[in-house]
Amino acid sequence: MNRINQKLKEDKKLLSIYFSAGYPELEDSVQIIQDLEKSGVDFIEIGLPFSDPLADGPTIQESSTKALKNGMTTQKLFSQIKNIRSSVEIPLIIMGYFNPILQYGIEEFCKKCKEVGVDGLIIPDLPVDVYSEKYKAIFEKYGLINIFLITPQTSEERIRFIDSVSNGFIYMVSSASVTGSSKGFGEETTKYFERISKMNLENPQIVGFGISDHETFSQATKFAKGAIIGSAFIKHFDKNGTEHISDFVSSIRPLT
Repeated sequence: MNRINQKLKEDKKLLSIYFSAGYPELEDSVQIIQDLEKSGVDFIEIGLPFSDPLADGPTIQESSTKALKNGMTTQKLFSQIKNIRSSVEIPLIIMGYFNPILQYGIEEFCKKCKEVGVDGLIIPDLPVDVYSEKYKAIFEKYGLINIFLITPQTSEERIRFIDSVSNGFIYMVSSASVTGSSKGFGEETTKYFERISKMNLENPQIVGFGISDHETFSQATKFAKGAIIGSAFIKHFDKNGTEHISDFVSSIRPLT
């Protein structure tokens, strides 16, 4: 069973952390992954830097730009994590845009993911219908879970189609804005979380965008299986360095 599916079976609210590969320094990625697992995180999203990250807010855009300047590439990331499974067991998800994956070669990219132990992908600009028609068989051949995003504006019909194509979790965007732009959740967003919960989808939902502390994590997971934090984590090690990762994680969800 895929590590993502194994984790989703656990009886707790899940915490996923995003960071940009190659940031703050080019060779930091493996240590960050190891430290996040030791800190009790459930999933790790490894951001594959791209020059035109449409869904990302300023903090993640800046970290992506710096990572590219540091020399991060798709091949460099695969080289860095080629032995990652000798030291960590945590589910690993690469979040990236479709253009670099297409340039690398769809099947070759998926094959490489399997070789190094990546469990899933989040590709915000790959439409679910295109994936279903052209690429689903390739992803499944290499045991990869592809995770799709929904927003408050996504129609019920589209959500149910995404649910039918998915085999892991659904990334529930808390708002229509970019990452890192929200401060807490209002009544409208809470109603959206509740509405999706009442749809009784086959795949659990994990909320992203706007989660930055214990309070917003608790709000986001009231109706969902878990939550994803990116911008707030990057801001934390911008301020405190990469040596204090456990402090950030315990501030969001204390170890039990």
